[in-house]
Amino acid sequence: MLKTLTAQPRPIALRLAGVAVFVLLMALSARVSIPLEPVPFTLQVLVVLLSGFVLGWREAAAAQAAYVGLIALGLPLDARMLGSAALFGPTGGFLIGFIPAAALTSALAQPAAARSVWLRWLAGLAGVAVIYTFGAAHLMLYTGMSAQRALEVGVQPFIALDAIKAIIAAGLTETWRAVRR
Repeated sequence: MLKTLTAQPRPIALRLAGVAVFVLLMALSARVSIPLEPVPFTLQVLVVLLSGFVLGWREAAAAQAAYVGLIALGLPLDARMLGSAALFGPTGGFLIGFIPAAALTSALAQPAAARSVWLRWLAGLAGVAVIYTFGAAHLMLYTGMSAQRALEVGVQPFIALDAIKAIIAAGLTETWRAVRR
């Protein structure tokens, strides 16, 4: 079993609180949005990675699944405030990709957490790659665009910014760990 950034198992109430906090952070980070087409720029990737770095892989995935589930139920928590329609629009794949991205980021980062902020950054980049994979695939299905075009409009504009978000998330995690000591 992978360990989280805390050395001891956390009580269920604390784990559920962590999930709830990250659902709230996801909804808030969607509000920080620059409307680009077909996919807006938001701070959500930063929060997905943070959930992976701070929570265990199960809780990180649960937080993202709960966030996507609330959108599926019709709550307008996505960047464009569409509710369930967001899952069937151009951003649907990115939203769904948050779930495995958080789990993978956590699974890769947790063993490395005690060693290096740079290893966490690489784990974050792997999570970003998962988001891009789901997002670009959905863009291709939703719009009928080619893989090259989906990468040009749904991935390429975000690469540098998401790499920066990954290093910020890794650094914030380092700060959080230092404060907890």
